[in-house]
Amino acid sequence: MQLLWPTTPGDAVSDAHLERLYGYPQDLDRPWVQVNFVSSADGAAAVDELSEGLSHPADKRIFLTGRLLADVILVGAGTARAEGYRGARVSPERAARRVALGLSEVPPIAVVTRSGELDPEGPLFTDTKVPPIVITTEKAPRADLERAGAEVLVAGTDDVDLHRALALLGERGLRRVDCEGGPALFADLIAADLVDQLCLTVAPLLAGAGESRIVRGHPAPEPRRMELASVLVEDGFTMLRYRREGG
Repeated sequence: MQLLWPTTPGDAVSDAHLERLYGYPQDLDRPWVQVNFVSSADGAAAVDELSEGLSHPADKRIFLTGRLLADVILVGAGTARAEGYRGARVSPERAARRVALGLSEVPPIAVVTRSGELDPEGPLFTDTKVPPIVITTEKAPRADLERAGAEVLVAGTDDVDLHRALALLGERGLRRVDCEGGPALFADLIAADLVDQLCLTVAPLLAGAGESRIVRGHPAPEPRRMELASVLVEDGFTMLRYRREGG
C-alpha cells in the first residue's frame, strides 16, 4: 500500500506532461478506445442530467487533452442530444499542435445511434468545421443525415455492432478513439471488451440517489481487469487513469 494523498505537493502538471500521460500507443494497427467519465464520489454520472455539474477546470484540461490527441471523438446519441453536442472546437494553437502530431486540424464527432434519430438541423450538423460521422444500422433512416453532410456508416442490422463500427473507423485511419460517453455506450463497449483506457474524474460531491451511473445497460460477461496508470489531484478532484491489463 502507498500513500498518494495527502503528501507534499509536487510540481504543477504541464500540458506537455498531460500529453505524455494521456498519449495513445505508437504505431497503432487497430482502433484503441479511451473512455472519459466524471463521477460524483457516490457514483453519479450527472447532476440535473448533465455532467457539467460534476466538472472542474482540471477535469476539463484532461477532457481537452483527450480531444487534442484523438483521431475521432465517439459519443452515444443520447449524450449528444442531452449535452447539445456540436462540432469540436479547436483553437489555432491546438490545431497547429494536432498537425504537428500528424493529426487533422479538427477531429470529427462520431455518434452511435441504433435508430438514426438525430436532428439534421441541430448544431452537430450546422455548427461544425468538419462533417460528423453517424454510426447506425441498416434499418435506420439515413437520407436526411447524409443530406445534412454526415458520413453515415452502417454497422449492423438491428443494433450497432461496435466491433464493426470501430473497424469502419479504423479503415478511415481513425484509430485513436476518444469516447465521451454516455453510460449506455460505455456499457456496450465493456460488454464487447473494447475499452483500452478509462479516464475517470471523481468529484468530491455526494449527489444522492436518483442520478444515473457511469455504466447503464448490457452487463459484461465477466469483469474486465484494469491497471491503475496514473493519479492526479486538484481541489479535491481526483483524476484516475486505468489501462487494460497488460496493454
